[in-house]
Amino acid sequence: MKRIVSVSLGSSKRDHAFETDFMGEHFLIERIGTDGDWNKAKELIRSLDGKVDAFGMGGIDLYVYIANKRYVIKDAVQLLAEARKTPMVDGSGLKNTLERKCVMDVQNEGIMDLRGKNVLIVCAVDRFGMAEAFAEIGANLTLGDLIYTVGLPLPMHSLNALKIIGGSLAPFIVRMPFDKLYPTGDQEEVIIPRYSKYYYKADVLAGDFKYIRRFLPDKLNGQAVITNTTTREDMKLLKERGISKVITTTPDMGGRSFGTNVIEALMVTLIGRPVDQIKPQDYYRMLKEVDFKPGVVDMRSFDV
Repeated sequence: MKRIVSVSLGSSKRDHAFETDFMGEHFLIERIGTDGDWNKAKELIRSLDGKVDAFGMGGIDLYVYIANKRYVIKDAVQLLAEARKTPMVDGSGLKNTLERKCVMDVQNEGIMDLRGKNVLIVCAVDRFGMAEAFAEIGANLTLGDLIYTVGLPLPMHSLNALKIIGGSLAPFIVRMPFDKLYPTGDQEEVIIPRYSKYYYKADVLAGDFKYIRRFLPDKLNGQAVITNTTTREDMKLLKERGISKVITTTPDMGGRSFGTNVIEALMVTLIGRPVDQIKPQDYYRMLKEVDFKPGVVDMRSFDV
């Protein structure tokens, strides 16, 4: 049996373990949260290094991509350094393939017509492939990176704007303490409605769920959500807040969807090559083979 462990800086309340068969192999998949405790996360990685088949890096990204340029988040490097024997991935190698495919599947399979829809991507540098797919389909973009990451009420409405502004700011932002940019530990539980008008104007809220949740207004009016990782408690919250449909980029596994870091860790284990030798076309080929489909939940029929 193969074992995948996602070591997350997030809340331990979201922990989950699940066994599944994937491309002919049996896997134990675990998500272990460390409640924002960096030392606990490092110790956990050290204790499991060489004893598991792959690590997912959860609650933090190692890389963000703007167009074809990659930026390294400084704080994440310290976690990667603890995995000396076991490969560790943050999901960024898969986001530009899996999440782009998800958006295209939503459109092409008639799940939802995204053409002309107003789409708020709360943080697009973390989901550049997703943003490109929305733009290609013909959605109207609002990119909230400056609004929700650094608190500047300056929406962007094009990928060119994101490339110019994001490319200018990224070298400085990735050196900031990560907990200033992203909710970790107990902060995951805190919802601070802010700049809610962008949520109300949107037909679709897209991107990282923790960002979407962080600024979620008390009551929305039937928006759809396209995101990554959701638990049953998350789904209850979204229904209470007025969301009409939830689409996840990764499939349901044991009652919840896992993050892209877990799916990338699965694929790295099966491919069996060093991470730096795996190319986007390798992920595309495997995604086609396993035929991943978006998870779709109509909240009108979701039983809380």
